[in-house]
Amino acid sequence: MSFRTRLILAYTILWVLILVLTLSIAVYSINFGLYGQVERTLLRYVNEVALLYASGRAGEISLPRSGPINVSFYSTGGQLLIAPSPDFEHIVPKHFIRSASNTAKPYYAPSFMAAYQAIPGAVVVVSQDTRYIESISATVRNTLIQGMAFLLPLGALLIVLAARLSLIPLHRAASEVDKRGPRNLEPIHYTGPKDDLGVMVEKVNDLLGELREAQARERAFLAEVSHELRTPLTSLNGYLERLSRNPGDTEMLERARKIAAHTVRMVQDLLALARGEAERSVNPHIINLGDLLRQAVGEYPGVVLKMPREFPEVLGDPDRLLQLARNLIANAVRAAGSPEKVQVRVWMVKEPTDNPPDPYESADELRTTSTPEMKPPKQPWAAFAVVDRGPGIAPEVLPRLFTRFARGPEGGTGLGLAIAKQIAEAHGGEIRVASRPGETRFTVFLPLLAEEE
Repeated sequence: MSFRTRLILAYTILWVLILVLTLSIAVYSINFGLYGQVERTLLRYVNEVALLYASGRAGEISLPRSGPINVSFYSTGGQLLIAPSPDFEHIVPKHFIRSASNTAKPYYAPSFMAAYQAIPGAVVVVSQDTRYIESISATVRNTLIQGMAFLLPLGALLIVLAARLSLIPLHRAASEVDKRGPRNLEPIHYTGPKDDLGVMVEKVNDLLGELREAQARERAFLAEVSHELRTPLTSLNGYLERLSRNPGDTEMLERARKIAAHTVRMVQDLLALARGEAERSVNPHIINLGDLLRQAVGEYPGVVLKMPREFPEVLGDPDRLLQLARNLIANAVRAAGSPEKVQVRVWMVKEPTDNPPDPYESADELRTTSTPEMKPPKQPWAAFAVVDRGPGIAPEVLPRLFTRFARGPEGGTGLGLAIAKQIAEAHGGEIRVASRPGETRFTVFLPLLAEEE
């Protein structure tokens, strides 16, 4: 069953319920009004008769032989004494007559209504036939039913037309969505008001935009990875061919090993990022951050390490943190064009900030943060910065620098910084980047190991 059919069916049922409720209320209102009017008239009339009788003017009481209102008298024991006609049918039961008092009371019977009140030595009863009310009620009910028989199909037809007209924008939007697919992620054209449908189309367009961006990033990422892998594999193949001709060439063998190690590390980075292993597989140990950074810097001769003589320890995974430092240093060397233009600085701060105090150097810089949603606790932090004297990073590139599959201005696979961000956050820390023409600094904050009291 389609949405349009369900909507029409629901509104048709609602229309039927409204008509039935209207009929019921109309019939009830007519009966209630007519019976109430008769009751008020009889109570007033029986009170007037009782007052005339009590004042000694009983002769002024007229007893109509026929008409809408009948007056009769009963003994206090409940026996009918005086009736307007021999075939009088408006008989009030004896126990009601015996309970009569100086206050007028009503009595309801299936075919008539009466009001009775005690007078000296007797009980006066005023009654009226009510069968005409049922006749009026039946006439009104039949008239309303006939009107409903006409209004029901007319209302259903109007509901169908209204549903078709109101659902035109929805069907157009659904048709546009149906045309979308992996090869067509263009936004849906919608010119209607910003109601629920408009908000839904807007959200779908936002989703399509994100999918387009994701596809563009993946295509760029795959192209870059293909390029990055093709270059070392081509070099490795050349070294292997030379080794096949000269197996004793140790220099070629060492170059081939370095190329193979670089390629393996690149593939491992790709797999780690795709699986999220940097976030899940953290094996914490007590680490001397100075020793770890010396090892990372030692792999890039020419890079300068500046750090205090004594450095507190941190709790972390040595392999992951070493991978983080390698990625940052490798990016800095590539951006600066020379290891001699790269420095690694280590110090301690009270809390991560966009402009952390650097005991080695300070400068006013444009900054952004990789994790702006984080609220780091106030505690001592270890900070190490990788600073390069390269061309700097454009301000428009900074906000998406740590995005998965995003590439920096220096090229690369777009993996290193994303993996570094994962590793830092997995250790309860974060990375912040600052850049200006001639200098770029990536600062990593890691919580210090709490000292036991």
